Amino acid sequence: MLDSRNPNSRFYKAFHISYPNSTDIAAAEKLGVSAGGDIMLHGLPREYAWVGRAHTLHDWTDGCIAVTNEEMDEIWRLVRVGTPIEIRP
Repeated sequence: MLDSRNPNSRFYKAFHISYPNSTDIAAAEKLGVSAGGDIMLHGLPREYAWVGRAHTLHDWTDGCIAVTNEEMDEIWRLVRVGTPIEIRP
């Protein structure tokens, strides 16, 4: 679930994703790995906004989900805190 919004994120705008939950933590422990955390859906850093869609050519998000700032503006208008989210590999 998207559990909070940050209009002043260093990555333009950002939604926080409510991960991990207790099930995620238990599954990670069973595998002997970290569940991670502090996962965000966010735009691009202000100084790199000019990169646009080319940001997808390099894996730079450390587990987050990044979109262009224009895409984030659309998501920001349409999506509210509490919206369920499913992330698939």
